[in-house]
Amino acid sequence: MPSVNAGLTLCAHLVPAIVSASEQTPAPAPPRPEAPTRAIVLLAVAGFASQAQVRVTDSLLPQIAADFHTSVGAAAIVVTAYAVTHGTIQLVIGPIGDRFGKYRTVALMCTLAALLVAICGTAASLPQLALARLATGAVGGWIIPVSMAYVGDVTPRERLQPILGRYLSGQIIGQLFGQAAGGILGDLLGWRRVFFVLAGLFAVAASGLIFELFANPQTRVRRAAPASGSSRKGWKGFAADYAAVLSNGFARIVIVAAFIEGALMWGAFAYIGADLHQKFGVSFTLVGITVAFFGVGGLIYAGLVKLLVHRFGQIGLAIGGGFVLAAAFAALAMLPVWWLAPIATAAIGLGFYMLHNTLQTNATLMTPQARGTAVGLFSSALYIGQTAGVAVGALAYDRFGAVLLFLATAVALPILAVWFARELRRHYASK
Repeated sequence: MPSVNAGLTLCAHLVPAIVSASEQTPAPAPPRPEAPTRAIVLLAVAGFASQAQVRVTDSLLPQIAADFHTSVGAAAIVVTAYAVTHGTIQLVIGPIGDRFGKYRTVALMCTLAALLVAICGTAASLPQLALARLATGAVGGWIIPVSMAYVGDVTPRERLQPILGRYLSGQIIGQLFGQAAGGILGDLLGWRRVFFVLAGLFAVAASGLIFELFANPQTRVRRAAPASGSSRKGWKGFAADYAAVLSNGFARIVIVAAFIEGALMWGAFAYIGADLHQKFGVSFTLVGITVAFFGVGGLIYAGLVKLLVHRFGQIGLAIGGGFVLAAAFAALAMLPVWWLAPIATAAIGLGFYMLHNTLQTNATLMTPQARGTAVGLFSSALYIGQTAGVAVGALAYDRFGAVLLFLATAVALPILAVWFARELRRHYASK
């Protein structure tokens, strides 16, 4: 595995260089009252690259299977390998990001991701590719949660939800690009070159982030305030961070809500394409286009987020998102013609981000003294919820069909939204 060894050797030289260079920078200046726009835009670029490569292998599986002379089912190990480390790493990233420096952590992980994604394109066998994707998931899982925690550190509370909403646009566009890259670029360039393109995106993001580390003292602020007892180094400090989050009643509510949201939302959404293909005989190309309208709804939210937050507030936005989701899933259950599905899917994207961005905002606020840990636990709960929801959704889809699955989701999501809005109102009333 010469290519893997070469990549790891290069990592060993690059990592100390980045760390030592950033350590030699001047002492951090106190945070400015305004959020650093350029620094956050660069984090959005990193989020774009990260989200683009999360699902890229889904549509590349037939090519990978053919190249390695195996079945698509066997090739799917590259999807599973990535998912395992991407989800589980988020349980431990928070304390490290808090201590090492959040912006510095994202820059380092983007650098490593550029190398590991490029190694994916050089894999000589399926086990090598699976191992490279396993390592990529362990690196990629840091980027978005730690970025969100940094945004929470440097953004005034009253502006946090609109700025987080706009930061989301990088992820949403990255998701759309990743789906296209796996299909269109896979056909044009081959699956190996798709990974090289994605590695280039990470390299661009890493270059911008490293430049910003040198140019902007605010990116070198390590954390807002130490958690109780967490000034101690090592495992005791890490344990103090987790205790600070999990002993907070409202933080537990946000984490549980994220798990339930992920399970309900993705447990039904994952089967929209299968239902359209089965019910209307829609081609897989049109299925892909229909599902991509979820991102269109997300972009609509990102464009309107400031207006929506001003008009409805967090509580109204959460409840409104739940009922938009209910209407959209109910519409999918009763579709008379397939071409209404993209409209319903776009509505799902809008409703989801109305609810989810409210959860995200509170995840960054619930324990500021251990913000990285809090956001990491929130992201991990969401990811584990997605995995559990898709598994349960599969059983429901096979046993009861898509109509009952979509209708049950249409009932459950607004209940979740109303419950969370009530808890949110109680939380702010108690302050």
